[in-house]
Amino acid sequence: MSATTRVTGGLSFLFAIILLCSGCGSAGKDKHTASRPDSTAAWDKSIPGSFSTQTELHIDSVAVDSFFRAYPAFAPYAGDVHRFYRGRDYACAWFDRQGLIEQAYNLANRIRNIQDEGVAQTLPYAGLFDTLIDAVRMQGDKSRPDLRLELLLTSEYFAFAHTVWQGMDDSATVAVQWFLPRKKVSYQSYLDSLLRGNGAAASEEPVYRQYGLLRAFLKQYRALSALPWPALTADKKSYRPGDVSPVIAAISKRLYLLGDYAGDTTAEQYGDTLVAAVKEFQRRHGLAEDGVMGAGFMGELNVPPADRITRILVNMERSRWVPVRVTTDYLVVNIPEFRLHVYRDDSLVWSCNVVVGQQMHKTVVFNGDVKYVVFSPYWNVPPSIVRNEVLPGMRRNKSYLARHNMEITGNSGGLPVIRQRPGPSNSLGLVKFLFPNSYNIYLHDSPAKSLFGETSRAFSHGCIRVSEPERLAGFLLRKDSTWTPEKIRAAMDAGKEQYMTLKEPVPVFIAYFTAFVDSRGKINFRKDIYSRDGRMAEMLLAETDKPALTAR
Repeated sequence: MSATTRVTGGLSFLFAIILLCSGCGSAGKDKHTASRPDSTAAWDKSIPGSFSTQTELHIDSVAVDSFFRAYPAFAPYAGDVHRFYRGRDYACAWFDRQGLIEQAYNLANRIRNIQDEGVAQTLPYAGLFDTLIDAVRMQGDKSRPDLRLELLLTSEYFAFAHTVWQGMDDSATVAVQWFLPRKKVSYQSYLDSLLRGNGAAASEEPVYRQYGLLRAFLKQYRALSALPWPALTADKKSYRPGDVSPVIAAISKRLYLLGDYAGDTTAEQYGDTLVAAVKEFQRRHGLAEDGVMGAGFMGELNVPPADRITRILVNMERSRWVPVRVTTDYLVVNIPEFRLHVYRDDSLVWSCNVVVGQQMHKTVVFNGDVKYVVFSPYWNVPPSIVRNEVLPGMRRNKSYLARHNMEITGNSGGLPVIRQRPGPSNSLGLVKFLFPNSYNIYLHDSPAKSLFGETSRAFSHGCIRVSEPERLAGFLLRKDSTWTPEKIRAAMDAGKEQYMTLKEPVPVFIAYFTAFVDSRGKINFRKDIYSRDGRMAEMLLAETDKPALTAR
């Protein structure tokens, strides 16, 4: 027999052949003994650089075609599998002379526990896959390569990747008005990089980091859902520090289960340690952090874990859609959180409160590039506001325009064209940040500063009001040394509109996450202010009735 073993022939005997191991290269025995086959070792910590490096045991391309005829549910990924093996000159990836490598067991564990990934589907041929994996495990490290299992492993990888990392198809994003661009990942290239072990980057899964963080909390809340979760009923309107009630002990027990409290769960007095836990819970749920246990607090505390699980699943799906990472400076507005997050080199620099669109004037989920900073801006009043608010105001009061520092500059479509002059009372405040888009949405200052202190901040007509506009201007212009803090302040107060073009446009993402993990590693939940989670949950449930494999 030649040093290179190549399998050919018809399907009738294809899978009966047990490929010989003689002459196969070895990547080291330690990867077989590092963990038991049934361990739940994290794939992303063990897979890079540990695949079979052998180059002598090959698969014939005809055998690959025969495999897909025998297992048609994998047909959508035949091209991916062929491209992957062509890049390896059709060398086996999951076996070496010691047998099946550890990473095959890690993949098998991920597939067996796919519900932990926040999806309801099971992958095709799961029973056969388990049978073959278990048979090899029983044989031990000296088991000989099995062509069918080799191809099953690779095909299951692509099935897993598209189901778990890609998510639902583009029709789902349109249905929920999610206009951020879907990420584009070559899963063939990603698997190839894992096989080659291209450094630390290869250990990261091709999905936005919130996905993995939420996945960890999904397990926690599934455990909580198995516990009794009766609604706690307050015996007074609210509880403040120093109050005494048996309900306070019940509250402390629940906060303990949720991870916010580590003190005495039997005390009926509302003490300082519990105050800190209550404020932590309030922070995680977007409530006023005042330590007062009122109706809003009790309402959030009584939400069943099953409902939280649904919200986690919905937001894990959203995490599948967004770019894996952005290496430049960028901005993120999370609409339900009412917060703007500023990133430098993919690391959070600072955050501030924002005001977003009302239910009837929803802020659109999309992305753009901030290109201009406009100091002392005019506000060109949109025709809808002219029609619905300004004209009725003019009819009621002849001095309406003067009182609002507005002027008519022309006519269009039967309506006056109206703008508001620069100044402290301008509805855009003293500065705006433009990222040209068809939705006419931008970031801007606001004279209504008190609104930034509200816990729910959906008040605008769709644009996004920023609580720290001067700081944002400084961040965007920091690469131009001529724009000192003093110059920025002067331009904001000048009363004369001034456009500045950024040397490098800064991406901005307007997103919608109602469950997320913050920079402290805490799970956060927010109100579904635009009622989008329910539709998402329905679509995820519908996915359970679909095959896990569809070409995407």
